[in-house]
Amino acid sequence: MQAAAKFLNRIGPEELERCLFAETLALVATGGQPQGHLWVRARHAPYEQEGQRVRSCLLLQAGSQGLLDGVPYSCSLTGYVSMQLETLEQEQHERLEFGAHPMERKIHMVQHPHGMTVTVTTREGERSLGMRQQPVGSAQGEVLVVERALHTAESIPMVWHYSLLPSGHLARRVQVGCPVVAVLQDAPALSGMGAEPQPLFPKQLLDWEEDAQLCSWFLDRKEELRASHSTYIQQHPELFALLADFLQALLLRQPPDPILFAAEFFAPFARHQPPGPSFASSISPSPFCSISCPNPLAQGD
Repeated sequence: MQAAAKFLNRIGPEELERCLFAETLALVATGGQPQGHLWVRARHAPYEQEGQRVRSCLLLQAGSQGLLDGVPYSCSLTGYVSMQLETLEQEQHERLEFGAHPMERKIHMVQHPHGMTVTVTTREGERSLGMRQQPVGSAQGEVLVVERALHTAESIPMVWHYSLLPSGHLARRVQVGCPVVAVLQDAPALSGMGAEPQPLFPKQLLDWEEDAQLCSWFLDRKEELRASHSTYIQQHPELFALLADFLQALLLRQPPDPILFAAEFFAPFARHQPPGPSFASSISPSPFCSISCPNPLAQGD
């Protein structure tokens, strides 16, 4: 630990500036199949805690997305580090997509004058165990059994099984490990409830920026798309030359129909298109028309 602290103290502003960059790497399997991508980014950013002044620090971001044994996953890490390489705040977000039973965990760390506060949030989705025959009151009925699990870092996992009638009413609730079972007794009283009109709920405006979960999903998806687009552009550097040539030709010719000019410009690149001149006339018939469209150049012949 002393050697590591001594090494960190020797890192100066010049060494830190060399580490401020963005990079994206492709994840591939042993056989070369793509499995996702990995991205890292570091830059200067302001940092402010409640009741404290704004200070300059380093914003470090990293993440990965892909497949883990065939299961889609995503992982992101965001941290604020002081210029002395001291962690001020950090959040780690992990998610596994097990079909209808996704798993998600967030670890948030923030520095205080008396230490570091760590908050761990774990969430697991529900999964259906299918339709089953169970006693409902004095009769036998078909119910849908749904399992709900809750995992926390401070206690043992808790699992519930809910048996739901076709009308949506709860017929049985069982908590695994608990000797008490909630059972519906008066089944005939529910026989006419299915015909009751469903309550109407007024439509509410969705403000996703105020919803922490939706905002988190939006930011994660935004980073995924940005990293994917950056990877594609890096893999195809010819895009810049292609777009530059098209814009230069468009500005030099200034055709009255830029969409028609674009179709003619990129037509030679089509695989199923017969070879032709790269720069056709901007007043020639549109390639989007049928064969019977008149050709203005042929009218004078």
